[in-house]
Amino acid sequence: MTFHYLETADDPRVSDYTQLTDVHLRKLREPAEGMYIAESSRVLRRALAAGHQPRSFFLAEKWLDDLDDVFRDFPDVPAYIGTAELLEKITGFHLHRGAMAAMHRPAPVPLGELLAGAHRGRSDPSLMETAPHRSRIAVLEDLTDHTNIGAVFRSAAAIGVDAVLVTPQCADPLYRRSIRVSMGTVFQVPWTRIDAWPAGIEQLKEAGYFVAGMSLGEGAITLDELVAQDHRNLVLVFGTEGDGLKPETDQLLDARVTIPMMNGVDSLNVAASSAVAFYATR
Repeated sequence: MTFHYLETADDPRVSDYTQLTDVHLRKLREPAEGMYIAESSRVLRRALAAGHQPRSFFLAEKWLDDLDDVFRDFPDVPAYIGTAELLEKITGFHLHRGAMAAMHRPAPVPLGELLAGAHRGRSDPSLMETAPHRSRIAVLEDLTDHTNIGAVFRSAAAIGVDAVLVTPQCADPLYRRSIRVSMGTVFQVPWTRIDAWPAGIEQLKEAGYFVAGMSLGEGAITLDELVAQDHRNLVLVFGTEGDGLKPETDQLLDARVTIPMMNGVDSLNVAASSAVAFYATR
């Protein structure tokens, strides 16, 4: 392993890490360059465990021993070392979660392949059930808040959802805040973009899924009623934070589903509602 000790903030070798707080630039830059940022040693290890490949490492010297095994596994990947003050100047924020890494973005999984895998179920032995497999897929329609996306992925991983689909206008699950909030579980749950949306709902139905949208709209059944229907293959669609599901999506659903509220509360945040729905339909 070759360690490069940084002396200035404008070192061109660390351009992947410059001004990470600028959300607009990162959203444009990271997918186009085929990269994403893994922040913290725990998240980095989960990315590597998922088979993702690092472009470079970026850390303060005090974290070298903690990641010694990682460096030995990737001897040809450069590691850039700097003081806490210099790293903060480069990134735009205080780096206190250990190391960061610029990672090669994996190729998107074809939708058909993802659906076939979802039918078979997740491979993590800790998530296996003794009962016949119940396939669950979540669709995130145009969510814009990276925190919500990360939280949905964390719930999906924890409760054993088989896959997550994100629509063309949904924010990037591999944006650094999404990854951080998910605690790296975004690498554990299979996901891909469903490019034809909402037309892609028909493909989900053809694959044998009952498609239910979480909604406050007229004609919605309760989540308990959906559970009682006992669908073996179920897609749960979650709409954007402000307006909910698109009208054109609503028209293609097999059912609209609501979580009954109490005490004058009109709805739950999408991250909270996803956790409730995932658990209820597990």
